Amino acid sequence: MKKRILAYMTYVDEEIEREYKEGNVDLNKMIKNHLTQIAFFAHERLIHLIVTVLFAIGTFMTVFTFVMSQSIELVPLIVLLLVLLVPYVMHYYLLENGVQRMYEQYDKLLEMKEAKEAKEAKGAKEVKEENETGNVNELSANTYRAFRVSTDK
Repeated sequence: MKKRILAYMTYVDEEIEREYKEGNVDLNKMIKNHLTQIAFFAHERLIHLIVTVLFAIGTFMTVFTFVMSQSIELVPLIVLLLVLLVPYVMHYYLLENGVQRMYEQYDKLLEMKEAKEAKEAKGAKEVKEENETGNVNELSANTYRAFRVSTDK
């Protein structure tokens, strides 16, 4: 899971960089895919939170029982639970920070999409204005020609 989340975040960063440089990323598709991946990793994060909390509670209960009973037989169980708890906490930390970073990537993708749409809308408006201005110039030229023909007679 660690390789997958790190590889995916790197992929998204590269696509964002490519969009900045080349502007040829399908942002709608990228955003849709990113939301799906966020949902997968958020679900994984929730599952690992539950497992981590249960291991922490089990470890605490075992340590508490050991302190109260002084039963040496509980020491291997405490060690085993701690050995499992530490990697679970580290993995949960990775998932939590990874999902938070994906939220930031998502926000950046949305900003890029909005900027791209605004730029395209501005470009379309300028083309429309050029066409309208071109039509006016064409009409003016025709009017001038008609006026000239009528005055030349």
